Amino acid sequence: MTNQTTNIVIAGLGGQGIITASDILAEAALLAGFDVKKSELHGMSQRGGSVTSDVRYGSRVLSPMVPVGEADVLLVMESTQIEVARPQMRPDGILLTPECIPMDALKNKKSFNIAMLGVLSTVLELPEAHWYEAMHIHLAEKLHRLNDEAFALGRQVPRH
Repeated sequence: MTNQTTNIVIAGLGGQGIITASDILAEAALLAGFDVKKSELHGMSQRGGSVTSDVRYGSRVLSPMVPVGEADVLLVMESTQIEVARPQMRPDGILLTPECIPMDALKNKKSFNIAMLGVLSTVLELPEAHWYEAMHIHLAEKLHRLNDEAFALGRQVPRH
C-alpha cells in the first residue's frame, strides 16, 4: 500500500473518539515520513450522531477526502455505522468492526478507540513505534499506560 496513496475512513458516533483516533493515525503516518491529509465530517456528533474522518497518506497526497468506493480500510467503531459507511470502501477493502475487540478484556471502555487503532495498525505498513509516539503526543500523559495497553490488546486480536 505504501507506494501509492493509502485511504482510511474511520466511522462511528459522536463521543467515541473518532477525531482523536484519526489524529493519532495521521500523526503516525507523518512520523513515518508520509505526506498526510485528513478531513472529518461531524454530523450531529454532540448528540451521538454520525462522525467520519478520512485519512490519506502516501508519497504525495493532493486531497484530504477519500473518494467514494476508494477506502482501503474502513474502521467502524459503532455497528450501526457499518452500512452507512460501507459505500466508502473499495470492493476488496478491509472492514474492521467493533466486534474485533473483546470488551471484557478492555480495562477502560473509553480506550475502545485506541484498541481499534491497535487492530488497524496490524493492517497498515506503519512502524509500531510511530503509533505509540503519536498516541503519546495526542493523549494526556496520565493516560499513556492505559492506552498503551488498549492499543496492545487491539494488536493481539486475531483477524477474521
